[in-house]
Amino acid sequence: MRPLRIAVVGAGFIGKVHVRAARSNGAEVLGVAASTPERGELAARRLGLPESFPSAMDAATDPRVDVVHVCTPNHLHVELTLAALAAGKHVICEKPVATSAAEAFRMVAAAERAGRIVAVPFVYRFHPLVRHARALVANGELGDVWLLHGSYLQDWLLRPTDTNWRVDDQLGGPSRAFADIGSHWCDLAEFVTGHRIVRLNATRRTTVPHRGGQPGAASFTGASPGTGGAREVIRTEDAAVVSFETDRAAIGSVVISEVSAGRKNRLWLEVDGSRASVAFDQEQPETLWIGRPEYAQQLARDPATLAPGAARYANVPAGHPQGYQDCFNSFVRDVYDAVRGDEVADGLPTADDGWRSATVVDAVLAAASQPGWTAVPLATTGSASTTREQS
Repeated sequence: MRPLRIAVVGAGFIGKVHVRAARSNGAEVLGVAASTPERGELAARRLGLPESFPSAMDAATDPRVDVVHVCTPNHLHVELTLAALAAGKHVICEKPVATSAAEAFRMVAAAERAGRIVAVPFVYRFHPLVRHARALVANGELGDVWLLHGSYLQDWLLRPTDTNWRVDDQLGGPSRAFADIGSHWCDLAEFVTGHRIVRLNATRRTTVPHRGGQPGAASFTGASPGTGGAREVIRTEDAAVVSFETDRAAIGSVVISEVSAGRKNRLWLEVDGSRASVAFDQEQPETLWIGRPEYAQQLARDPATLAPGAARYANVPAGHPQGYQDCFNSFVRDVYDAVRGDEVADGLPTADDGWRSATVVDAVLAAASQPGWTAVPLATTGSASTTREQS
């Protein structure tokens, strides 16, 4: 069987992660496309790829390609994914998959019509200890889940000179911090617990109202790109606080920030139940905190003691740390297995999950605009509307 042939659209930080993950799973990466042909050629040389594509659309529709990895700014995700699906390709599309739930639903419908897989990199699902936490909830070891809480904190946009395409609402969409990283937290909370957020209220803050660095600065570097460039008015949020209720009568809250000094990528989730609690910290992914009335413990990632569904994602022995790229590699492995016709692995995030995330983001935007609660749709209906509720 020949290796899958891959095109990666987007040559920034996340595009490089996709290339590494594809290679780790034995795929043939044909080439990369960037914002210009010149940048594509430079990226191909740096990544050791045989060629670059003249444009993103050329990469998405090349007849040689089996799977297209869409790693562009958010406003291009739907257009490129629909073009790839129409050309018979499978797609891995970065999140947020679209800048609204209505646009995300177009992707869901197109994937169903084409009979192709659209997968979304909610890769924190692929930490072995996240899977173990999910098994604890499913097995009833926590009892009745009644509280979900945590945060996702970064600092890479702390200063007025820190900037990136994501701060532009025309490129990234009307939500930035919540759509970018809050989506990860909500997906993880729902994945671990099986609960679904059904209503919420929210507050958004733009703590840096003007930015004046270099728009092409690399993401997540934590270093100011300088003082050059015009000062732009920022219309997307740097931080958000969301309170919510779930379909199983739990309550919760989350703090999302891209301006928390010293926090690089701190995704923390705690689930509290009637018998026990469990907490996962993405910056400390080798241990899982489990709390009971009698004691608390730190469970180490050890394939010999993890739940079977978790042990599958422990790629190296205990004591040999795994991290973000390992999660990404495992995610891409499951996608490629499904593309080849194997049974779809449990927990593989698809276009439906991308739509679900977009509905939560839309609800956060709506809730932040006026007081009261906003309902979050549970079914894929194609409607982008959210319902206001009385307090």
